[in-house]
Amino acid sequence: MPDVTTEASHPLHVPLPGRPAPVRRAPAPARPAPAPAPVPALRLPPERLRTGILAGAGAVALLWGLQARPSARLDALFASGAHLTGLLAGYGVLVLLLLMARVPAVEHGVGADRLARWHALGGRYVLGLIGAHTLLALCGHAVHTRTDVVTATEDLLGYGAIAAATAGTALLVAVGLSSARAVRRRIRHETWRAVHLGALLAAALGFVHQLAGPDLAGSLLTRWLWSMAHGTVAVLLLWYRLVVPVRAALRHDLRVVEVRDEGPGVVSVLVRGRGVARLRAEPGQFFRWRFLRRGLWATALPFSLSAPVRDDTLRITVKALGDHTRRIRRLRPGVRVLATGPFGALTAHRRTRRKVLLLAGGVGITPLRALFETLPGGPGDVTLLYRASDAGGLVLREELESIAGERRAALHYLLGPSDGSFDPLAPRALRDLVPDLAAHDVYLCGPPAMARTATANLIRAGVPASRIHSEDFDHA
Repeated sequence: MPDVTTEASHPLHVPLPGRPAPVRRAPAPARPAPAPAPVPALRLPPERLRTGILAGAGAVALLWGLQARPSARLDALFASGAHLTGLLAGYGVLVLLLLMARVPAVEHGVGADRLARWHALGGRYVLGLIGAHTLLALCGHAVHTRTDVVTATEDLLGYGAIAAATAGTALLVAVGLSSARAVRRRIRHETWRAVHLGALLAAALGFVHQLAGPDLAGSLLTRWLWSMAHGTVAVLLLWYRLVVPVRAALRHDLRVVEVRDEGPGVVSVLVRGRGVARLRAEPGQFFRWRFLRRGLWATALPFSLSAPVRDDTLRITVKALGDHTRRIRRLRPGVRVLATGPFGALTAHRRTRRKVLLLAGGVGITPLRALFETLPGGPGDVTLLYRASDAGGLVLREELESIAGERRAALHYLLGPSDGSFDPLAPRALRDLVPDLAAHDVYLCGPPAMARTATANLIRAGVPASRIHSEDFDHA
């Protein structure tokens, strides 16, 4: 018989009034079988991608070293430093574009949130390298011509390639400023996205500048390799961010078939099309959804699947948290949908242990609900802990209890305010609920603050960080 409880049942928990602690339910009737498991996708592990990026940076530094001419002259030292930082900045821009090209092997292996964090961190390095390159070049030219920095600046801007690089730098600075947390909270997502498109023009202007520089102009082979690297990234961007989505839209003809209320402010949207199984979507993954109706068509919204793919139907479950998510409640059957994906690495391939703990908070239950149904395992192998402020915040509750009954899995609701005196996610509380916690893989999805606290507590409770699998879809 499954262990299905309405509140956490352990010595530290004070049950909420009016709710019995344990509730036993008979297994529900069997639901229709999900679609066959998709063919495993090609995945590039994050360690290999990181190694490849560092190896590429080393190759760029080697290229600089082979062409450098040792000199003790001050202007030559400035110039040499400017060449190295310029080459590394150009390479860094290519890496940033590659990370956001949505290449499936990279997305499925590394994860969209980790890619976004690497992209943000890499952007800071690139802007730093561009600043160093600019300063070193100005100082080198001023020393060489025996002029001041202002005169040297005016002189250098007379060169077309340098003027192009200056315009590209201005665009990259605008992108960086728009990504600062304080700024991004104050601008519309569409504005932020439009500013980021400027990075493509910045990369093109930088490429023009690099081809005119002494590090590339002097060698036909070097110019060819540099051009091939830029061409490859450009093709990947064009293919995966434009061609593939358009082709998928024409092939699958996705449309809304139902919008179903799931609770206060929460709806499930069912989307059906042709040959949806060919999308190879896995439980735990997400798509970027563009609903072709007024107020929604301009923005691609990242939502994870809240159920396995069945009968050419995809399902997402959305909580109204902003203008766009509130408009989703007003969708009607027949609305055309463009879905790009699937993306994300919060899937069964991360599993390393027989026993699995799924830990959800709020609407973060959606990817974990799909995994709760589909992760292989016998009775007692899969446990779901669901954190919410009260019973009204539990999403898809009947489905979760039905799944727990069918597969004889443990399901616990951890109810109570986040600022209450009792913390159901404290290390001791977690160990009381899951005595062999350290032997589990943990899949975690919830609000950022809850996820950070839960991660720290899981580690304190003995779970290795390498076995805590999470994905912040806000960064997708």
